Formats: sequence, C-alpha cells, structure tokens
Amino acid sequence: MSATTEQQLIERCRRGDDEAFRELVDEHKRLVFVLIARSVSDLARADELSQEVFLRVHRGLPYFRGESRLSTWIYRIVSNVLAEERKGRKPAAISLDETRPDSDLPRLELGAEDRAFGDLELADRLQKAIAALPVPYQLLVNGHYLDGLRYEDLAESLQMPMGTVKTHLHRAKRLLRRLLEGELR
Repeated sequence: MSATTEQQLIERCRRGDDEAFRELVDEHKRLVFVLIARSVSDLARADELSQEVFLRVHRGLPYFRGESRLSTWIYRIVSNVLAEERKGRKPAAISLDETRPDSDLPRLELGAEDRAFGDLELADRLQKAIAALPVPYQLLVNGHYLDGLRYEDLAESLQMPMGTVKTHLHRAKRLLRRLLEGELR
C-alpha cells in the first residue's frame, strides 16, 4: 500500500468509515495473526489477541501521528499485547500431534520418509525454543527471520535504536543456540 493510499485510508477511518476500517483490518490481519500465533500456541487465544490488537488500533487511530508506517505502529501494538499476555500466562507446550492449517511445519503422511519426521521434529524444537525467549527477542526473531522485516522497520516499530535491534537479534540467536544444544545433551 502506498503512503498516500495508507494516509487516505487512515483519514477515512478517523471519519468513522466502517468500510475503511474493514480494509485496514484485511490489509494487516494476516501479519498480526501470524506474529501472535508464533508466540501463542493456542489458536483460539491467538485469535482473541489479534482482535485485541485491532480494538487498540481502532481506539488509537485518532492519536496515530503518521511519523511511521501504519504497519510499524500495528507491529508495536502486537508487541505490547504479547508482552501483556506473557506477564499473565506461562507458555503452553506445543504438541507434535497438533496440526495447524497456518503452520509452516511439514505435514506427515503415511509412508512419508524419515526425513520428514526429522524436519517436523526440528521445526517443533525451534518453535519451542523461540517461545522460551523473552518477548522482545521473540518479536525480533519472528519479525526478521520468519517474516522478513528489515532492521529499520523493527527498530522503528519497537522504538529501539538500530544497533540495539542488531544486538538483541545476536543475543537471541545465541540464546536459541544454547537452548537447542541443551536439548541435544
């Protein structure tokens, strides 16, 4: 979405245009849900938290200054919602038996090669290790490595200096490595 189109959409939302808000939600709902679902294993809870994000977006639009892109501002709201969720709950275990339609995990079929099971097991271990990271590290790892967000966008949305984003990503990778290596022993 171009900056002009985005600004027009925001202005329409501010004037109370319900269709404009639906467009805004449609434009960003996948990113919001994926970010949350990677941190919260219960899909129903992830859906509730996604709705909470958009409620906050709706309430906050009159105060959105437009100094950053809308997606960056929404990413920051996701970060806040996940931090609040993490304070109130312990992370749930992720089951190997659980099959999610939006999951990036490979699906096993009868007669599948042993490698497919190894890939599934590795992906499950990685998801568990990412879920064990502090929320800011989770957001950075999920945003940069899994969703392809640039350092600049992460820095802007999380209101961190670029150097801090890079340092936190480096520390998150080190911590992930220790978590995964610790499992192997």
